[in-house]
Amino acid sequence: MSNNESAFGVMYGKFKPHLLMVLVQLAFSFLYFLVEASLNKGMNPHVFVTYRHAVGGIVVLPFAYVSERKAWPKLTMTMFMELFFLSLFGISLTLNMFFASLKDTTPSFVASMINTISSLTFIVAVGLRLEVVDVKKPRGLAKVFGTVLSLIGALIMTLYKGHTIQSLQSAPFHIRGNLVHNDWIKGSILCVASCISWSLWYILQAIIVKKYPVQLSLTAWINCMGAAQSAAFTVLVQDKLTTWFITSTVELCCILYAGVICGGFIIFSQFWTTEQKGPVFVSMFNPLGTILVAILAYFVFGEQLHTGSLLGVVIVIIGLYMLLWGKESDRDYKSQQSFPTHVEQEECRTQIKTSAEQELPQRNVLQDTINGYMAQL
Repeated sequence: MSNNESAFGVMYGKFKPHLLMVLVQLAFSFLYFLVEASLNKGMNPHVFVTYRHAVGGIVVLPFAYVSERKAWPKLTMTMFMELFFLSLFGISLTLNMFFASLKDTTPSFVASMINTISSLTFIVAVGLRLEVVDVKKPRGLAKVFGTVLSLIGALIMTLYKGHTIQSLQSAPFHIRGNLVHNDWIKGSILCVASCISWSLWYILQAIIVKKYPVQLSLTAWINCMGAAQSAAFTVLVQDKLTTWFITSTVELCCILYAGVICGGFIIFSQFWTTEQKGPVFVSMFNPLGTILVAILAYFVFGEQLHTGSLLGVVIVIIGLYMLLWGKESDRDYKSQQSFPTHVEQEECRTQIKTSAEQELPQRNVLQDTINGYMAQL
């Protein structure tokens, strides 16, 4: 029994990051439809982002204080500014544009566009010289072609809707209501801009999580600062006090779900997994979210699909996994370089043996000299 428990513990430890990322994508999939239903009820997307992360900060902060307060690193002005920009790119800019784009597109579209984040992150990393591309090697070509394919797929989804696949009339829920997607191009541009900001967040996240290795506290910081930034932005663009009112149960459930699950569990899981596996590993699960959203959209929520979006997302996913294959090949190559090969180990053993054999006669000569000197005495 103990052996089985030990084996289960090893397997759980090995696949814990994978399990967390699957749960993250499942949680995100339901969020898109909750937000769309809330927007249909009249909720402002900027108010939603503010409330969502205010709730997330309130929920996470007590846990962070109790479990990590003794491990908090010193908060310098430099660290504060890094946290400020991490919140800006991770919440204020990204999510305000992202959920605003949902008013003019669909959950399937925005979930599909998320797959471009890995390619955009790769492009930014190359521009900042954080990523090296060797086009003479297959792994380098895979990263380049995968990035190009992902961008082509994103352009197809943005500019070409194609034929409409009618919604399933027998779907148990229909949340379309009075929400009309009358500006597809505007929504697409906002979604692309949010993905660019998201990619910058992944790069900043990978850097800052090493300096501030307390994930719960970092999650609390991001939620609180992001809520404050989003509130300031909302006040500038919305002057009506009634915008802040929660007028339906759907809106309240959406805010609580987004704050507790997405603002708390998802952000913490992404920080932890990024520290363990890196930002590319986190983004490689985005296609799973796209598939889940498409299934829920058509079979459960009765959403219309478009052939252009389906074609684009297939191209994006192919490009994404080409890029990920190139990244994993790079990692394998670097790990092989860091450990001596079998031939190198044999050469090392031979050199040690030769050195020992060369030292042995010198030691014998020295011993004979000492013995002869002692005999003369």
